Amino acid sequence: MERFVYQGTPSRVVFEWGALERLPDELNALGVRRALILSTPEQQPLAERVSRVLGERAAGVCAQAVMHVPVEVARAACEMAAELGADCCVAIGGGSTIGLGKAIALESSLPILAVPTTYAGSEMTPIFGLTEDRLKRTGRDARVLPRTVLYDPSLTLSLPPGISAASGVNAMAHAVEALYADDANPVISLMAEESIRALGEALPAIVRAPDDREMRSRALYGAWLAGTCLGAVGMALHHKLCHTLGGTFNLPHAQTHAAMLPHTAHYNHAAAPDALRRVARALGGSDAADAGPLLFELNRQLGLQAALGDLGMPEAGLDEAADLACRNPYANPRPIERAPIRALLQHAWEGRAPR
Repeated sequence: MERFVYQGTPSRVVFEWGALERLPDELNALGVRRALILSTPEQQPLAERVSRVLGERAAGVCAQAVMHVPVEVARAACEMAAELGADCCVAIGGGSTIGLGKAIALESSLPILAVPTTYAGSEMTPIFGLTEDRLKRTGRDARVLPRTVLYDPSLTLSLPPGISAASGVNAMAHAVEALYADDANPVISLMAEESIRALGEALPAIVRAPDDREMRSRALYGAWLAGTCLGAVGMALHHKLCHTLGGTFNLPHAQTHAAMLPHTAHYNHAAAPDALRRVARALGGSDAADAGPLLFELNRQLGLQAALGDLGMPEAGLDEAADLACRNPYANPRPIERAPIRALLQHAWEGRAPR
């Protein structure tokens, strides 16, 4: 066996139906008293519910989280936390809200308690992203890793099937790339394959029956595994492309991950055959070359838009996207070359099956 290094993330994870009601106890366990509650504008009613659970320990609600964490939103939230005397943040929602919490932690070192309501997986990573002047900057910092994560499957029951599907494939992308990360290890690879299998089973069932409690739990379990994978090993081409497309062209985060994943998996299948064979196996296939087409078919089953063009990506921007993706590339099994990357983007823009 080859040498490897594994380091687990130090987050405390609570997975339970009704886990939200444990929030006061979890604040006690962290030794904090006053929480700034974060959400998107759309999820403000849920943030107000958290405020009621916390009672006098709720310092206030900041319902300003948006995609890709613009720096001006992050600055305003940091100022609000300081003005209210908050000594922690409770981020309830998906990647946008948890990303805002990370931006506050990066600036102020306030601990984060995350309560995910989607399957994005950001809550298990020390990775942050900030967008300024159409460029998204990402990095790793131990301060931004949520100290406690409460997984309450009941909070996902109201998540619409389409958003559930896109969010779940977004999580799956973390697991796929973990299998061929340059610092992959056997522990994370086991978790990644299990994550893909769990999400591949749960997401079609949720689209058919959104109130299926068992499949909601299984999807959230798969998302936890995927986020743990992303937090433990590096990212590759897929995440570089999605960060470029999201930050520069303001494309929807989860839907962009879903549209791109079949193509990036196929791009790497010959260079990382063992990893992509595990992806295919988790989805019912057998060969590495099956991985991209199986992911494309999964998107079709879930009713997800396959074409970047349908997500708002201008065809005129594909050249710029290819240039940016080739600039300071992430480590990747197959070399990053502009011509095949440009062709990959064209296929994804048109919504064609990977080839």
